[in-house]
Amino acid sequence: MVALLRRFTPALGFLLALIAPVASHAEQQDIAAAARGVARVVLVATDGTEAYFVGHGSGFAVAPDKILTNAHVVELAREEKNLVIGVIPSEGTKTYGGRIIAYSPGNDLALIQLEEGRLPVSTFYAGAVSDGQHVTAIGYPGTVDRAQGLGLKQLVEPLATVKTSGTISSGRASQNFDTVLHTAPLAAGNSGGPLVDDCGRVIGVNSFGSVSDGNDAEFGFAVSWREVASFLRQAGISSLHTIVGCRSMAEADAADAALTQREAQASEQKNRASADAREEALTRARDAAERDVITARENAMAGAALFLALAVLGLAAGGLFYSQGKERKATWFLASGGVLLFVALGLFFLKPSFSSIDDKVKLQADIGVAANGAYAWAGDNVCKVDLDRSRLTVSQPNDIGFNWAEGGCVNGDTQYVSVGTQWQRPTVPDEANYVTTSQFDPATGTLRVQRWLPDLDTMGKARALLRDGPIKGCGADSGRLARIATLQSDMTALLPPQPNERIVYHCQKGRLAPADPAE
Repeated sequence: MVALLRRFTPALGFLLALIAPVASHAEQQDIAAAARGVARVVLVATDGTEAYFVGHGSGFAVAPDKILTNAHVVELAREEKNLVIGVIPSEGTKTYGGRIIAYSPGNDLALIQLEEGRLPVSTFYAGAVSDGQHVTAIGYPGTVDRAQGLGLKQLVEPLATVKTSGTISSGRASQNFDTVLHTAPLAAGNSGGPLVDDCGRVIGVNSFGSVSDGNDAEFGFAVSWREVASFLRQAGISSLHTIVGCRSMAEADAADAALTQREAQASEQKNRASADAREEALTRARDAAERDVITARENAMAGAALFLALAVLGLAAGGLFYSQGKERKATWFLASGGVLLFVALGLFFLKPSFSSIDDKVKLQADIGVAANGAYAWAGDNVCKVDLDRSRLTVSQPNDIGFNWAEGGCVNGDTQYVSVGTQWQRPTVPDEANYVTTSQFDPATGTLRVQRWLPDLDTMGKARALLRDGPIKGCGADSGRLARIATLQSDMTALLPPQPNERIVYHCQKGRLAPADPAE
């Protein structure tokens, strides 16, 4: 029996592995993108000649020049005038000074204004979090710094963040303010860093951890979005946030493929039904055409027979009058008989032929509507996001205006290039930390936007591709089109195959309503 169990144990383990649920994993590109907005917040004491490291926490950008952190991280800087705040980004070579512009110890939040510089802005997830949801804490735990033996010089230089993962345990908030309880490991130095979902959106600000004697599991508490939203609103900061749920690109691809398959099946059924209906309509049209032709032939032949009989009578009467010497009457009847004979012959020979049946049926069958082309979308369009086909992480699912001109000019100032039946255009903004490629299909009115959130080095290389200056304006001149095509090719080689976002829009004729200034 033991030998039998040993024999089946590997197979049993394999079956259990198949049955067990697969744990969800974060998209590493999105977590890496979220980490680029995280910075080390350091307190340094100075006596005018030397600087002394006092302590540090973490923070992240909620505006290009504003860093959100915990109140307890910068508390000493409010009390000690010889302390200065330093903000050390995770990338690059520069560090920045900062000052506190908002402080709320009641919910452990503080806002730092950078004296110079800009950082990538984080996006919050404003929807509900679920029990057991996978999360990642990003920050600068001091235990890692000590284990690496980092000195003051390394602590005030840009350094990669540390990421730890866990799950949410909902329903147990702090009594002092609203928090999110989670199991992502934290240490001193993580305070003020973001807790993000698998798409890199911030769902809380790590504040403190549970006390453990080394034998118990440790838990972390993050200040919730509800508290953060209120704090930022009072500070006059308009944050980036979204309520679109998180899903992986693989899930988005699977949903897109399933929708495409269903649409193809529906289209096939529609085409089949249309073909059946068309065949039935052609049959009815043929029957009607046959009846019409037969009726017309019968009427023509009946008319020809009638006129032939009248012609014979006229000619006979003319002959009779001629034999009687009544030439005037003979001439009139002979002429009338001849005309009637020609009418009879005309009706007979001009009667509809049976071949005209096919001509009539073809005429009805060939009438159709021309397919959409580039001209169908010329002018103003309103494009709406197809959430079923899209993957949004940091962007809002807002409608956009899209003015299309035949020849590939978009919104009057952006030239697209033709690639097969599609038109596409890469975009590298001057300051924003993303790269975009847009693709428009004039046959269906579908606009697909892919967006990458690359690291600082890759972003610099992307901007270097435009060393000859930005490509502005529309025009079909070969030089402009060649530059756009080259930029697209170079960006494809530079960027990873999978973007952070894919936004699919369906465009319809219309003009986007102006934004409400009160909103």
